[in-house]
Parts: sequence; structure tokens; C-alpha cells
Amino acid sequence: MAVVTEYVLPFIYAAMACAGFCVMYNLHDLKIGIAACVGGGIAWVVYLLCAPTGSVIFQNLMAAVSVAVFSEIMARVFKTPSTVFLIVGILPMVPGGGIYYTMEYCIQGNMPMFLEKLVSTLGVAGAIAVGVSLVSSVVRIITTNKFKN
Repeated sequence: MAVVTEYVLPFIYAAMACAGFCVMYNLHDLKIGIAACVGGGIAWVVYLLCAPTGSVIFQNLMAAVSVAVFSEIMARVFKTPSTVFLIVGILPMVPGGGIYYTMEYCIQGNMPMFLEKLVSTLGVAGAIAVGVSLVSSVVRIITTNKFKN
């Protein structure tokens, strides 16, 4: 029962949140929308599985790598650009709360908390960017070498 509440329900919630963005981004193909939502759910489950490390930055890095790999695979399956799956898939990891609290502390003039939240939020955003870039670069190297020979 603990597995359901710790991993299955968060997977479903993340996928449902991504579904809302699929509607907002006007994804017409239902199969692509469902695959993009599954990518968001997978990213969130990987984020939760990496929680014992105690590093939010590592959690986001691994989740970004997982959703980027999933996006590259789905791009080949559906013959669609990987960004369709990637943009929807990384949405559950976006540090919206961190950005909000960073700005709140800045407006309040609470500089120590502002700087702490700023560094944390930039670390999370950077980890997501590095994870996506790493997978994209590796895929590009592999496909370039494959077609060269």
C-alpha cells in the first residue's frame, strides 16, 4: 500500500497536471498528449526515487535526464520533435514555488532568505537544463556518427 501512495498516486497527479498543459498547448494528437503526460509522471517518480540522496539538485538532474531520454525515444516512435514531449514532461519539476518565495523575500527585504532561495532555485533550474542538454548532446553525437558511417 505504501508504494501506491508514494509512487503511483504522484505519478497519476503529475500526469494529470501535464494533461492540463497539453490542452493549453493545443496538442491535437491524443497519443502524443498521453505520451507527454506519461513523461511528466515518469520524471516525477524518478524525482521521488532519488529523494533519499537528500539533494534536490540531484533529484531534478536525474528527473530531467529521465524525461529527456523518454522524450528522445518518443520522438523516434511518433516521428515528432522531442521538444513536444520534453516541454510537457519537465513541467512538474519547474521550481515555481522557489521562484515565488525568492521574489517574496526580495520584496520583503529579507536578504539572507532571498539569497538562500535564489541559489536553491537557480541550482534546480540549472540541474534541469544540464540534464536535458546532456541527453540531447549525447543523442546528437550518436545520431551524427551513425549517419556519417
